[in-house]
Amino acid sequence: MTHALPGSADVLARPDARSATGMIHSMREAERAAASLQDFHTWFAAYLETESSEIRRIPFSELKGWRFEGPHGNLVHESGKFFSVKGLRVRNAPGAVREWDQPIIHQPEVGVLGILVKEFDGIPHCLMQAKMEPGNHNKVQLSPTVQATRSNYTRVHGGRPVPYLDFFRNASRHQVLADVLQSEQGSWFYRKRNRNIIVETSDEVELRDGFHWLSVGQLHALLSEHDLVNMDSRTVMACFPFDGAPAAPWLVEGPGIGSALARSLDPAHGSLHSPGSLRNWFTGARAGFTGEAHLVDLGSVRNWQRSDDRISHERGVFFDVMAVDVRTGSREVSRWTQPMIEARGQGVAAFLVQRIGGVLHVLARIGSEPGFMDAIELAPTVQCTPENYAVLPAEAAPPFLDEVVHAPADAVRFDSVLSEEGGRFFHTRSRYLIVELPPERVLVEPDDFRWLTVHQLSGLVQHSNYLNIQARTLLACLHSLLGPAGGERT
Repeated sequence: MTHALPGSADVLARPDARSATGMIHSMREAERAAASLQDFHTWFAAYLETESSEIRRIPFSELKGWRFEGPHGNLVHESGKFFSVKGLRVRNAPGAVREWDQPIIHQPEVGVLGILVKEFDGIPHCLMQAKMEPGNHNKVQLSPTVQATRSNYTRVHGGRPVPYLDFFRNASRHQVLADVLQSEQGSWFYRKRNRNIIVETSDEVELRDGFHWLSVGQLHALLSEHDLVNMDSRTVMACFPFDGAPAAPWLVEGPGIGSALARSLDPAHGSLHSPGSLRNWFTGARAGFTGEAHLVDLGSVRNWQRSDDRISHERGVFFDVMAVDVRTGSREVSRWTQPMIEARGQGVAAFLVQRIGGVLHVLARIGSEPGFMDAIELAPTVQCTPENYAVLPAEAAPPFLDEVVHAPADAVRFDSVLSEEGGRFFHTRSRYLIVELPPERVLVEPDDFRWLTVHQLSGLVQHSNYLNIQARTLLACLHSLLGPAGGERT
């Protein structure tokens, strides 16, 4: 085991120790929350009864305010804001498929994803919103306190102002627990980033309709429920400061995975690889990357075809670009139309984990997606849509896929189907898994893989462009194992 010395090469900023202690305390003290999870479910069910949104697939000809721009063929909004659908040309990519064309969303603005935190009886709580998104197959999911693109919060649409936005635009008046620019899906967005911010306040907070306080532990417990906590919430949750403070002895000394995770959050318990060697591995991969990706006109993308109601790959795989008409009474604007991306098939994103010297380690992978700003970010052990491999070379299938999807039930520590971003992706979902290998299993790390502690992952997520959005979701799912249920699993 390699132990980092105080003041050593690990120069990544550490979160405040009091905040880290409070976060772990909140995970373990769910019964002391301001209200029970049953109260939440009663509230959420009542909210759903009032939700009367209607989302309808439409042909492109029924889009209002959108047009295919001639002669380029890009799908753009008449305001020049929001986003556009353009083409992307990829060359010299790593892996079995070296080049391709595809449509991609171009949204050159930074949105705000913010969670407001306030203590009740000494337990940190998060203000969460029941939010309708047109791409959610179940319409309403739990979103952050604020989830807004720049076009939305500057009210380009002429709608109502975004509630609670001032807590994040004037965050210096409060305690900032996290504030970092993070990427979105690099396969479908071109260089898109959002500001992920967590602000703790001691001010009185007016509770508006559609919002509910949940303890940090309760919010993480809800990750195990299919399609409830949305993608924007999960990426912010990954930034919660769970590391940076020694865990209580009663938690660290237990036999369950929650105890191994608590040791993994504390650098004093060591790691297989030093921070310096991990940075060397990651930076070397970025420096050696030779792939190219650049925007082209949507009308010029090869192997894709446009019909009245969708743009599809000629082999009927990957994803489609389609359009919807939205009517709702719960958003800043009551009616609009927009294009969306609809994936073909359900994705899989998984971490393999293992206790090494009693400390939980996570097998992360160098991941390249053409829309990333820095070409490479850390990705889950497995991240793919299995159906796509029917038309791809056999060598394109990711390592460890069979080990993940055919894992024995007693090795699965987390398993939930969660929706991707419902504002841009239509009924697009992935199965998120955490699968534990037995300690006696010897796994030789392939060149593109490394074992990291959760402390090391948490340090990297405080900085931009290190963990992709699927890895950040899985980091939040890992944090959920700090709760009572995680402590009981051996």
